[in-house]
Amino acid sequence: MKPTKPSILLTSCLLVVALATLPDRLRAQSTAAPNSPDEKAASAKGSSSTKEVVSKNFTLQGSKVWTDTGITLEPGQRVVFSAEGKLRYSDVKTDNGPEGLTRGFKDLIRILPFNDAGRGALVGRIGDADVAQPFLIGTSKDVLAPITGKLAIGINQSESDTGDGSYTVKVTVYAADGSVVREVARQVPSITGIDDSLFAKIPRRIGDKEGNPGDMVNFLIIGNEDEMKKVFTTAGWVKVDADVKATVLAGALASFSKESYLTMPMSPLYLFDRPQDYGWAHAEPITVVASRNHLRVWKAPFTVDGRVLWVGAATHDIGFEKDQRNNGLTHKIDPDIDLERDYVEKTLSSTGLVAEVTHFLPKNPMQQAKTATGGSFHSNGQVLVLKLADAAGTSSAENR
Repeated sequence: MKPTKPSILLTSCLLVVALATLPDRLRAQSTAAPNSPDEKAASAKGSSSTKEVVSKNFTLQGSKVWTDTGITLEPGQRVVFSAEGKLRYSDVKTDNGPEGLTRGFKDLIRILPFNDAGRGALVGRIGDADVAQPFLIGTSKDVLAPITGKLAIGINQSESDTGDGSYTVKVTVYAADGSVVREVARQVPSITGIDDSLFAKIPRRIGDKEGNPGDMVNFLIIGNEDEMKKVFTTAGWVKVDADVKATVLAGALASFSKESYLTMPMSPLYLFDRPQDYGWAHAEPITVVASRNHLRVWKAPFTVDGRVLWVGAATHDIGFEKDQRNNGLTHKIDPDIDLERDYVEKTLSSTGLVAEVTHFLPKNPMQQAKTATGGSFHSNGQVLVLKLADAAGTSSAENR
């Protein structure tokens, strides 16, 4: 189910290949983080409110990563940032401003809040620190808040970094434009079409090619393919390569990024008599071999209330253990798989793209079992159900 020794050796080789192909200096990317608010809507002339809610000035010292602004944003509120100042790190000969340093190969061994920008860049975050994806602010930014959440601003550096200097940052919040409809993850007691008759058609567990039962089906997503892909990428999840060749090619050609290492192959498992349609992973590159949040999803051969249904199984790799099928080495999952189900809920709900959330307890719920590799897991048996906001102009019953 999980990568064995050959896969780990391949990952090590991939690391060497990636380093060998890196240019001496990599351009800092100016794109926002995967879950950054809808900047297009924020910058569209005439579409944003001009009613000021709050305006504050902050001084960020180079010795600290994150600063709580004390501002709680509401969905659709416009936030305008402007910043100036200089920092200098002891291992760098020149100063840098809020746009950050040009990225270099040493970023590989640093865990930065936002790996798509250089060290020292000004970044922001809206929502729960454990799941919210940071976004690049730089010298200026104009964004819309996707959810209700606390606003934090920070310096894109590791906890061990200390920059000599400071940034001054002005944050101005404007009222939400009533014409911009923002979907939020509403907790509801039930969702139309989610009932025991539906679960009678969904296997409780996925399995390997030989039919050995494996991970528990612990979440459902209602929404078309584009909506499903958007909510994962917006939440910072990375699509996992389908095979080893694809991973080698990606590692050889891609510029250095967290995504290059997250795409380590995920073994095929089966539901509805076929391997997963998508694999998604969430982790830092330095720990991806031993630990990553990962999941598989399958498009169901039936719809829910006229919309496409995706069936998924999510687990959290926390180390290694013996594969009981072949005495090989495999990943050990956290036996409390409800924690990973809850992690999926928090990360996806933080995007503003989830309309409704509920939990369903099927008849004869699965509460304890073993995976195909022999590891054990336990659960309260509930299945997470996420109904995505229906994208305008697309068919909710879109065929793949």
